[in-house]
Amino acid sequence: MTFYTKAKRRPPRIVVIGGGTGLPVILRAFRQQKAEITAVVTVADDGGSSGVIRDFINVVPPGDIRNVLAALSNLPEIYKKIFQYRFDSQDKFFSGHAIGNLIIAALSEMNGDGIFNAVQELAKMMKVDGHIYPVSNEPLVLNAVFKDGTQLSGESEISAAGKMIERVWVTAATNKRPAAVPEVIDAILHADQIVLGPGSLFTSILPNLMISNVGAAVCQTQAEVVYICNIMTQKGETEHFSDADHVRVLNRHLGKNFIDTVLVNTQPVPHDYLDHQKYDEYLYQVKHDFNGLRAQGCRVISDNFLELRGHGVFHNGNQVVDELMKLTSRPLSWIDDEFN
Repeated sequence: MTFYTKAKRRPPRIVVIGGGTGLPVILRAFRQQKAEITAVVTVADDGGSSGVIRDFINVVPPGDIRNVLAALSNLPEIYKKIFQYRFDSQDKFFSGHAIGNLIIAALSEMNGDGIFNAVQELAKMMKVDGHIYPVSNEPLVLNAVFKDGTQLSGESEISAAGKMIERVWVTAATNKRPAAVPEVIDAILHADQIVLGPGSLFTSILPNLMISNVGAAVCQTQAEVVYICNIMTQKGETEHFSDADHVRVLNRHLGKNFIDTVLVNTQPVPHDYLDHQKYDEYLYQVKHDFNGLRAQGCRVISDNFLELRGHGVFHNGNQVVDELMKLTSRPLSWIDDEFN
């Protein structure tokens, strides 16, 4: 008698690329799913505690990496709260610094070989479920040319300029050409799905893609490339942008139409809900241009991905991740009804 066993389907390999506050929202939701997650995190941040540490110790800015570590950690909540704690002391050194930032900087200095291995050690200590890869082993500088032809360097300077951005690129503190560590490229090339965002288009997502071997890998991978479009436009960065405009900028920077699928929130933000003083970078809700997306070869998944809390506008991580997981079992030829 012959016995047949049903082969087990391996968990999908999903690479999430970005930075800022949007990335941890998605990663926390992914922890509840059966998937092999790799977070590729920007290293071009130069503001706040990260910027101060970067200036004094000359390490990769740790803030975005710290938030991702906390999002994927399986430690008890009290330990994660300690790791995330930010001093409110009036002391000139401690004020504003998060404990996790100092730990990451200390491990980087102890290892002496850059931040990548330090993050891998810390990930083990924090019982991280998945992989966390700083996109580069050295700090990078974000550069921008604006619509008026002027240029600025430094992510915080660019964000504060309040001028419309034409193009961004990254440079290394050394004279070497910026490059991602091999583990990042390998993860992208062997992924089933690449997720971009959610996050600031020019200052969280593109700094990763502007590293030449990262951009090339994203264009070469057989994985489905999914862009989670922002819900709100941002001052200086994406004023009056539609969802198709966001994708157009991404495609233009990489020189080809590489986005396969776009997740779009269609739930209106209630009038006067957003606290514009607290979230002063946000302007208007992103407009929809499905025809413009179709012209760029994208399929659209449109739904209520909105979460409102504390007079802020966010993506609902669970809703987004549920849709991303469904995509791992759908063929690329599938198009939803909203798109037609």
